[in-house]
Amino acid sequence: MADTMNPSNLRIGHGLDVHRFAATFDAAKPLKLAGVQLQEKLSLIAHSDGDVVLHAICDALLGAIAAGDIGQHFPDTSAQYKNVDSSQLLSEVLEMAAKKGASLINCDVTIVAQVPKISKYRDSMRASLSSMLSIDTDRVNLKATTTEGLGYIGRSEGIACHAVVLVYCDR
Repeated sequence: MADTMNPSNLRIGHGLDVHRFAATFDAAKPLKLAGVQLQEKLSLIAHSDGDVVLHAICDALLGAIAAGDIGQHFPDTSAQYKNVDSSQLLSEVLEMAAKKGASLINCDVTIVAQVPKISKYRDSMRASLSSMLSIDTDRVNLKATTTEGLGYIGRSEGIACHAVVLVYCDR
């Protein structure tokens, strides 16, 4: 990244992903968030591993580089992506961004969930994201909130995640 940034080369992207919890825990599909397997007896219904954090970040990055969305690049109708580790999807999106001359500056993530409680996993999730995104941990923020018992998330039927990224495009 250049020492002096041209503000007109800054791009913001926002991503949102939501998945429903499975009725019963599936040991073959444990809950993963931000690339970290949580020690919770919860599974998500998803074509891939269902990592809502990584999916939201993928969409945010794709938005920042004006390259569509995750479903366009990794359709849930494709056998190739059945049960895929979402870190693989993120890696491919990061490659797309690099080809467009985009460098990630920071990432801000908000997990919306009644369950599980995220606080005990927060540091390991930030470290995981820092590693996958190749940016310092102080450029990765991860927070969580509940819906105070309201709606499908409040009834513990699912989990959502918002991600916002700032990128610098040198082209």
